Amino acid sequence: MAKKKRKMPGLNTSSTADISFMLLIFFLVTTSMDTDRGLARQLPPPPEENAEVKDIIVKERNILNVRMNSAGNLMLEDMDGQKFIKLEELRAIVKDFIANPKHEENKPEFHTERLPYFGDVEITKNHVISVQNDRGTPYKVYFNVQHELIAAYNELRDEISLKQFNKPYAELNEDQQKAVRDYYPQKISEAEPKNYGGKK
Repeated sequence: MAKKKRKMPGLNTSSTADISFMLLIFFLVTTSMDTDRGLARQLPPPPEENAEVKDIIVKERNILNVRMNSAGNLMLEDMDGQKFIKLEELRAIVKDFIANPKHEENKPEFHTERLPYFGDVEITKNHVISVQNDRGTPYKVYFNVQHELIAAYNELRDEISLKQFNKPYAELNEDQQKAVRDYYPQKISEAEPKNYGGKK
């Protein structure tokens, strides 16, 4: 008498979708996100209703224009004219522009301010770093430029913190950090992208 072949029981796949969904949620919750890539930039508050519109006139010497074209070339424009530079040069140029250590007439003007911990000091509080990119500028170039600008401010703040408090900026208390930020206020202006082209 021939033996009958036993049928293999089928797998119950009714809950496979539920398990997959739970695994997806698990990995989304437990995966660490890279939060270091981004721009820590505080936007200005929206204008109040019925507020008067006042024109803010910024002297030409107070503005450093940073331009990026679609080929990723970097150009600076100030009272001395226009010139192409390398990314590696940007930080030092921006630091020198903001601090204006030699009190040059083609760099930001000084104003006397009374700041906590510093007393009466001369600072270039009206300086502006104006950033404008081409619509085709590679994002990596844009991000690297922003990184160098922030690094310039960070280095200036560290230098004045070490000079005044013998500590880097990150180790100061909240009031001391505010005084240092007032000494070197971050003034970065984002202009609307334009078409500069890719050739020098």
